[in-house]
Amino acid sequence: MQTALKTKLSIFMFLQYFIWSTWYMTLGAYLGTLNFSGTEIGASYGAFAWGAILSPFIVGLIADRFFASEKIIAVLGIAGGLVMFVIPQLKTFGSVYPALIIYCTLYAPTLALGNSVSMTHLADAKKDFPFVKIFSAVGWIAGGVVLSQLNGEQSSLQHYLAGGTSMVFGLFALTLPHTPPKKKGQDVPLSEVLGLDALALLKKPAFAIFILCMFLICIPLYFYFVNMGTYLTQLKWENMAQKMTLAQVSDVIFLVLLPVMLKKLGYKKTIFLGILAWVTRYFMLSASASSTGTVLIFGAILLHGVCYDFLFIAGQLYVDDEANERIRGAAQGLIAIILWGFGSLVGTILAGNVMDHHKLAEAKGSISHDWSAIWATPAWIAVAVLVVFVIFFRDPVKKAADSK
Repeated sequence: MQTALKTKLSIFMFLQYFIWSTWYMTLGAYLGTLNFSGTEIGASYGAFAWGAILSPFIVGLIADRFFASEKIIAVLGIAGGLVMFVIPQLKTFGSVYPALIIYCTLYAPTLALGNSVSMTHLADAKKDFPFVKIFSAVGWIAGGVVLSQLNGEQSSLQHYLAGGTSMVFGLFALTLPHTPPKKKGQDVPLSEVLGLDALALLKKPAFAIFILCMFLICIPLYFYFVNMGTYLTQLKWENMAQKMTLAQVSDVIFLVLLPVMLKKLGYKKTIFLGILAWVTRYFMLSASASSTGTVLIFGAILLHGVCYDFLFIAGQLYVDDEANERIRGAAQGLIAIILWGFGSLVGTILAGNVMDHHKLAEAKGSISHDWSAIWATPAWIAVAVLVVFVIFFRDPVKKAADSK
């Protein structure tokens, strides 16, 4: 029984991240063919932030109270696919941007709902969920490889691929085990829906510093997503989506190493390495712009596992340790809104503005931006965040005691 369930959940995770991979990393390259400015490209990436901000309303006000999770995922998947089919028909920022917001608002809740379905039905979630979750990375890799093989990085094909897969994803969700609403008939306060109960954790100085640093590091983080597709397009990289999936290969490797690192180093040193990896990644990209750069770019891509797992996965585990049972879900919801919502919103807008600010008066061949300066900007922001984190963050007392 559990074997069949784990197989279904693995396929679900694969499809969910295959969809995301087929359009997100290459969106900037496609929008560049429509002559969108850097600011418009940054804002378009920020559409996902609005999806993350609005997601708790859908999950908390609808999924938890009225309808079974698998049915909501099915509706969201099919509706999202339809929106994706419409996007290629739109050619201006004024039409593409709201369409992306609608799509992301439909897609983002499936991430939380999918995790919830998995946690609810897996007999040993702590043991089995990481195995199931690995297939999200496999799905992301597959999405990038397929898109590259179809030469779709700079075309609307990416949206058709994402839309078609989203329809399959929605229909497949109906095969998942029935997961009825947890709070049907209950009068749930809005503060609980939005995870505001977790704000009490901010009374702890170390936790408040952690949240601040997580928010601040999201600002330079989104330079990678907003600018990388445009950068590699100007460098005339072939099959860039496929090559960029090396980041997810790295992700799988360092996800396996994360428990060992946390046991040996604790949260502070592990998260320190995560932030340091972002600093290193951006300085490598900055240096690549003034050299042949291929090795440095591949190095920056392969750092993704340290950048993501040692920072954000470790951070989620830290939040889980700091929160009690009553507010654990709210705490995870809070950090999700801060990281993928408000942090993403600020980061994507700034990344787009910086790209526009460093546009060359006269292009040098296919290069139309000062990429060395563009990549140096998030590098120095990440350095500032690293300094704040090192000075002010403290490991939880219980972790410090365990490490002695």
